Amino acid sequence: MAGMPRLTNPFTSWDSTVDWLLGPPLRIVLIVVGALLIRWVVHRAVRTVVDNAVERADDHERSSFERMLARATGVDAERRRQRALTMGSLLRSVTTFVIATVALLTVMAELGLPLAPLLASAGVGGVALGFGAQSLVKDFLSGIFMIIEDQYGVGDVIDTGEATGTVEEVTLRVTRLRDASGVVWFIRNGEIIRIGNRSQGWAMATIDIPVASDENPERVIAILRQVVEEVHAEETFATSLLEVPTVAGVESVTGGTMTVRIFAKTRPGEQFAVPREVRERAIRAFDEAGVRGPVVAPFPGPRT
Repeated sequence: MAGMPRLTNPFTSWDSTVDWLLGPPLRIVLIVVGALLIRWVVHRAVRTVVDNAVERADDHERSSFERMLARATGVDAERRRQRALTMGSLLRSVTTFVIATVALLTVMAELGLPLAPLLASAGVGGVALGFGAQSLVKDFLSGIFMIIEDQYGVGDVIDTGEATGTVEEVTLRVTRLRDASGVVWFIRNGEIIRIGNRSQGWAMATIDIPVASDENPERVIAILRQVVEEVHAEETFATSLLEVPTVAGVESVTGGTMTVRIFAKTRPGEQFAVPREVRERAIRAFDEAGVRGPVVAPFPGPRT
């Protein structure tokens, strides 16, 4: 028909067939092979970067004792492995999507398909999606940095401002924790402004021991020092106490009560059990030494 373009057959001869195969088909094969090679290199680099970042985060502001204890129990290796798997999977998925998109567009260009309308539609759709998914992107970015920096993990007791509890699950979008009452909280990562982690580093327990105000302070302090040394020497509390508790001295004298304060540096979560043990032993030691407790003033009773 008049006006219709005539299609040329590239397979009319061997030479024309070879010329055609060495043209777009060969370039498309090279594009696919190059994309696969780039993907392999990028994935290898991502694995190295993630492992190094996780290792630096593990050693950040942690004492040698904590590192030794974590590595001995295997918690350090397992936590690092989980974070590396999560971050590596995310970054590999992103890089695979980007490389595949670029390779697909390049192949379409080699086939002579029009890309301008497709790119224009994708641009409009991307802008609309960006405005509609701002909070979702914020949640994902916050989750990525939380995992890289190891701000908290499963089993940690954290304070998010909105709720305080034990972390049960950490994803890129939300964090699930359970408070002391058993209530499960789902908190979007992008809405967390501050994090207080009670399970990292160490904890300080403050123990106040009240005795009668007329007791000899030096004698009471000497008894308490012996008590805390005995507790520290116990095998049960060998991993709970990071050092021998410090008897600071007399904290206050009010009425018939003299209060002696003790500071105990413990592992996270152990700041509640250690004070109970110290108080129980202090009571027994005071009874054996004849140290009297606080003097309670008698109630005068109603006036007649």
